[in-house]
Amino acid sequence: MTEKTRIGVVGLGSMGAAMAVRLLDQGWPVAVWNRSPAAEEPLLAKGAVRAATPAEAASGGIVLSMVADDSALKSVTTGDSGILSGLSQGGVHVSMSTVSPAIAADLAAAHATAGSAYVGSPVFGRPPAAGSGQLWIAVSGPVAAKDKVRPVLETLGQAVHDFGEAPEAANVVKIGGNFMIAAAIEAMAETFTLLEKHGVSARQAHELYSSSIFAAPIYKNYGGFIVDRKFSPPGFRMPLGLKDVGLALAAGERVGVPLPFAAVLRERFIGSIARGRGDLDWTAIALDAAEAAGLKVD
Repeated sequence: MTEKTRIGVVGLGSMGAAMAVRLLDQGWPVAVWNRSPAAEEPLLAKGAVRAATPAEAASGGIVLSMVADDSALKSVTTGDSGILSGLSQGGVHVSMSTVSPAIAADLAAAHATAGSAYVGSPVFGRPPAAGSGQLWIAVSGPVAAKDKVRPVLETLGQAVHDFGEAPEAANVVKIGGNFMIAAAIEAMAETFTLLEKHGVSARQAHELYSSSIFAAPIYKNYGGFIVDRKFSPPGFRMPLGLKDVGLALAAGERVGVPLPFAAVLRERFIGSIARGRGDLDWTAIALDAAEAAGLKVD
């Protein structure tokens, strides 16, 4: 691969746009497509080329997709003028979304039939990490395809972890990781509520926890959002949290693995969205924990 290889980016939400910016900043030619064209404008101003369709975005031979869910991924891949129809023989579709193992396997088979390749490559990290090349990236799929896109992934991430050739493997890793994040958010929400009801400073306790026994980004960053009630603008909206917990439950059911706490989280997200919090960050489930304990959250 040379620096002149054009990379297509399909899906320009906060994560997709940040990844496109990172690629442009690092000298990659980039073609962009989004269902709502307005999202393309800031990237065009930075030197990206507008693609009329996902197929056109894929015509350079490598295309990244970052879309909301299985349905959106299937639409931009196999729909009219989709990625599948635009990739040349040997082209690679790098799916960076959090989607089900089932859709990953189905799309991988469709690509193989067409002579192209599908690589599952979901990421851990928020948009600022994407924009600065600090994502953690899981990857799985055909060896030659992974080798072809590795320089792109290394531009976007601080580490790339390879989980073998099964295209859906990386998605199982991502689903499991997001389930653990959601569980940590709920545990912190309940703990901080317990502290507040006892008259103890949750902020002070968070400083202790996140600098000692839980000195990790999830506890430091998300715990800070909870104690500061910094839920807007969202880095990861509540409905996406619900979707990912649903993916975990479905993946567990598919192979006979009970996930009882995922069911608890699912109910928490449903309740939060029903209370009108769907546009807040997924850490805002902490407000439900506080309300359940009789605390005011306004």
